[in-house]
Amino acid sequence: MKNDPLSLTTQKILESQRIVITSHLRPDGDSICTSLALAFMGELLGKEVEIINKDNTPYPFNHFPNIEKIKIGQIPPQGFDMAILLECANVSRSGQENLDNYFKINLDHHHSNDYYADINWVEPEASAVAEMVYRLGEKLDTRFTSQIANHLYCGIVSDTGSFQFSNTNARCFEVCHKLIESGASSIKVSELLFNNNSPEKIKLLGQVLSTLQMNKKGNIAMITMFKKNLDSLNLREIDTEDIITLARSISAVEMVLFYKEIKKDTFRVSLRSKGGANAAFIAEHFGGGGHLHAAGFTVTGKYDRLMIEIPEIVDKLLKKQARIKTKNDQKLIDSY
Repeated sequence: MKNDPLSLTTQKILESQRIVITSHLRPDGDSICTSLALAFMGELLGKEVEIINKDNTPYPFNHFPNIEKIKIGQIPPQGFDMAILLECANVSRSGQENLDNYFKINLDHHHSNDYYADINWVEPEASAVAEMVYRLGEKLDTRFTSQIANHLYCGIVSDTGSFQFSNTNARCFEVCHKLIESGASSIKVSELLFNNNSPEKIKLLGQVLSTLQMNKKGNIAMITMFKKNLDSLNLREIDTEDIITLARSISAVEMVLFYKEIKKDTFRVSLRSKGGANAAFIAEHFGGGGHLHAAGFTVTGKYDRLMIEIPEIVDKLLKKQARIKTKNDQKLIDSY
């Protein structure tokens, strides 16, 4: 189909000479690695490609190969033929302030998206934008070098939690198989992602896990990372995915709330769930968003109050989810 988003994206890239790529605020492994792969793919096509993010690249990705290609700051108001926004539900999610006059491509795999761009390629069923960009590379008939393959493979592994999250599907395994055939090293990527911790990070893990609290039902776990934890260990940017994964592994826990203190009385709450608990549904209630089993939102208020009020609201929302699922299941039964 010539008018599907993949074909339109392919056509626009081929027509453009100067391309800028940006990611969402607090960029993650999928958006970082995919932007690098996309930049190298563009260069193979003879394009001039720049990556400009508003926020700094977090640990451990700031030590990854080719990371120096990512510039930090604002995209200038002119100078590029088009802008590609990775995993941005809207322009403001990118933190970029000068994109009004640019032709924009919105490339995302989250279901919460405002479809704001000239081309909106949004696939909630995709495991990662890295998976989508692999298909774009096939459409562009670009060569998948080992460099490109490693970045795309890393994006998928990172965003699926090493194939543990609900966005893991058969197609992402198929793509990973092709990427490894193209030269991606699963061992190298795993070393970079999971075996690259500092002693300070392990100490932080202990401090955060020591804050573990459970609600009375035992289905919601809460952990907290205060600014003083980072300051005492002289840490600034740190990947905390493994910490929240440990809390999620507790038997009977449906939802983990990971409070990360941004500033006084302001917390970024990361959600991880399992089973039928929908983290995105919870996050959207608080003005955030994300995936079925991985989402987040920001709240303000006194910590002690938030530790009481938010789990209570989350528990009510989980009950609401269960009721909706029961009604839908009954409707399905009645339809037969």
